[in-house]
Amino acid sequence: MKFDLKWLFFVLVFFVSCEKDDVLEYDNYLVSSSEVKKYSKAEFLTTLSSVFGAQSAQVSFLVRSGISLHKISYLTKTPEGTQITASGAIIIPTDLTEPLALGSVQHGTISDNSQAPSYFNQQSESALGQFFASTGLIIAMPDYLGYGDSQNYPHPYEHKTGLAQANVDFLLAVKEFIKKEGINWNNNLLMAGYSEGGYATLATQKLIEEKYSSQFTLKASSCGAGAYDKTKTLESFINSKTSGESTNNRSYIWVLLTYDRLYGFNRPVTDYFAEPYASDIKINKQNVTISKSFNEILNPTFVAGLKNKTETKWLEAIKDNDITEWKSKVPTRLYHGDADTFVPFFNSESAQKGMTAKGSSQVTLEKVGGGTHGSSIQFFLLGTLDLFNTYKN
Repeated sequence: MKFDLKWLFFVLVFFVSCEKDDVLEYDNYLVSSSEVKKYSKAEFLTTLSSVFGAQSAQVSFLVRSGISLHKISYLTKTPEGTQITASGAIIIPTDLTEPLALGSVQHGTISDNSQAPSYFNQQSESALGQFFASTGLIIAMPDYLGYGDSQNYPHPYEHKTGLAQANVDFLLAVKEFIKKEGINWNNNLLMAGYSEGGYATLATQKLIEEKYSSQFTLKASSCGAGAYDKTKTLESFINSKTSGESTNNRSYIWVLLTYDRLYGFNRPVTDYFAEPYASDIKINKQNVTISKSFNEILNPTFVAGLKNKTETKWLEAIKDNDITEWKSKVPTRLYHGDADTFVPFFNSESAQKGMTAKGSSQVTLEKVGGGTHGSSIQFFLLGTLDLFNTYKN
């Protein structure tokens, strides 16, 4: 038999490509981009009071540049595997010539599409990103699936893969945008997020480190008050009283409804929730006002199944979204208030202990003594600024 060198070349290329730590789904992730608005440095300084209020004077000295605001659309896939166009915001300093780092900032829970970063309105989550950009960083903020261009798809709330993969694809599109626009990027990537954004940041960081390390030079990550330990959180919620705040309950209900859909359980709402709450949730989904301890909202039969481990598929789904036991190679700061009644403090404790046990040597837990979910944000923001300034070059 004649030996075909072309065939040998094909085989070698095939195996080399399979051994890469990431394989691109598309030739191009970036679909389109548009400039939405531009601020001079002086114009941006006048906007600070709407974000920082009385503290605006204390942070204004950090502003180094005007900024330009851009929306991009990009290709990604839903957790079910369907191609979809999603969107996000990119904010570029306009007055700086030195190479700049890229900061990926993941937003917290939002209840209305108009709050997505790429809308750049008064309700938008982009305000913090604009400030970070004005200090001398390229800032990228994904809308997430379910908002912006993908608003007709149900947001995969607190779903590890649904958040992380779309975020990585967004960052791949951001790289294309940076190249197309000739932006002076130093190739370094920093990450940050609080609450759902904290969970999304750590999940995205994990995916980048494990599968996309050749695509990104990830330098450091700042994660605030994320629900990283879903298993322990569930155990706590079904065995102990929660705060009973209706806004907190909306998020907890949202997680259950999301996992029911994405893991293909598709069970009646009454399987999960007791009446009269089940009827209300069936109509309004997570947009309900229920001021009860969360364990009192749940169907006792469902709770019993979780406790005696007969709800095996549900317990597996919850565990599938834990991100506490893996090895990170980059500096990772976890910020959390120890009086947080929305996302219990033990989530960050679990992540720090679990990641350290797996060999991570640079994961630190910054405990905010007496800090609630809301009051701890300022400590997270100051710490994130410090982290970004430390590792941006």
